[in-house]
Amino acid sequence: MDLLLDLALLSLLLLTAVSIAWTRDMFAAAMLTGIYGLLSASFFMTMGAVDVAFTEAAVGAGISPLLILATLALCGRNQKADPPRAMLALCLVGAVGALLIAATLDMPAFGDPGAPAHIHVAPHYIGESFAEIGIPNVVTSVLASYRAFDTLGEVVVIFTAGLGVLSLLLALREQQHPIRALSAPHPQHLVLRLVAKVLIPPILIYALYVQFHGEYGPGGGFQAGVIFAVGFILYALVFGLDAVKRVAGHGVVQFLAALGVLIYGSVGLLGMATGKNFLDYSALAADPVSGQHLGIIVIELGVGITVAAVMMLVFYLFSEQLQRGLEDGSGKELTSGRAG
Repeated sequence: MDLLLDLALLSLLLLTAVSIAWTRDMFAAAMLTGIYGLLSASFFMTMGAVDVAFTEAAVGAGISPLLILATLALCGRNQKADPPRAMLALCLVGAVGALLIAATLDMPAFGDPGAPAHIHVAPHYIGESFAEIGIPNVVTSVLASYRAFDTLGEVVVIFTAGLGVLSLLLALREQQHPIRALSAPHPQHLVLRLVAKVLIPPILIYALYVQFHGEYGPGGGFQAGVIFAVGFILYALVFGLDAVKRVAGHGVVQFLAALGVLIYGSVGLLGMATGKNFLDYSALAADPVSGQHLGIIVIELGVGITVAAVMMLVFYLFSEQLQRGLEDGSGKELTSGRAG
């Protein structure tokens, strides 16, 4: 049964990917991209990677299609025919695909018990992580403690990506006239407002659950941050960007994006100040295991704050750019269906 489910999901993934590459309707491609993210999340669930499935469902099936639609409102719905560029893109994708397939030939077979990871690394993590770290979730132990420096790099990458989007879109904003934020739907859309009021509180509560339950089950800062951002983005879509900015404006979100990285890095520096290694949490408490537990909670909080803030910041910037484009008339192609 599991094999049939995996084959069905992989077939749907392949069909969706081909459809995305084949269609020239960018709106259809955006919707198919969301479907692809949802199918990917389902496939990760069947593989037991619940943490990755959380993130893929929120980002791949939620936030990413929304940002793609905002971009389409500026550049148009239909793709222009450009055979030379399409052929160049096809050759590039084919070359990269061939390299990836060639690289897999040197990898051990999937599930091979003799693979180096299963012989040298996995036995220590599985057998010793609870005694060394003190939490039952081995995935969290690996991500937040054993390879905490690598996870810090991932958080810095997310923060840097947010700064990049901020720099690019703010530069465009300075060259154009001021805008008003995206307005809320008409007051007659009572169904949207009521559904949002019912859904948003459970979304935020679930984000907090995922944040502080990551030591015992699937979850952690990355997943919680994305889910938390989704709640605020849904609020902005239904009640308007001005409404959500009264709670968390540009300045607050930018501050929080930097604060999360600062919290993470400060934990590492605190370990060094007490004579331990960078990001060695055992120095945070008299008992090394308690120190590990405390350190993981704090750095996961920093991760969640940065991820949520960067997601919200990117949404703010794209929404403002979309409204500016609509006011300039550059978004008419999407609403009318004409070629961009």
